[in-house]
Amino acid sequence: MRYAIPVSGGKLAAHFGHCEQFALIDVDEATKSILRKELVTPPEHQPGVLPAWLAEEGVNAVIAGGMGSRAQALFQENRIEVVIGAQGDDPEQIVLAHIQGALTTGDNICDH
Repeated sequence: MRYAIPVSGGKLAAHFGHCEQFALIDVDEATKSILRKELVTPPEHQPGVLPAWLAEEGVNAVIAGGMGSRAQALFQENRIEVVIGAQGDDPEQIVLAHIQGALTTGDNICDH
């Protein structure tokens, strides 16, 4: 399973579409462990580009602090699970918490 976490300065970015990079994190669901992490720079942000690009990168799920409803719909069209309202800084800890069923989430901090 491959997760994408939007990051800025190496930490979870508050707004999905305005991140500097994505942490792509591969996990072994059976052992609930991280196999690999890489930081990748996304293409220039334009409506609809990031969901298709992340699908091409093999992403199965996106965990974000905030995301607009259009982006959420585009991810669903690309069969990518969306988790919104994530809290925390470290992308690896966020993914580990999610696969262990312990991720704390709050409100979607993006309202467009």
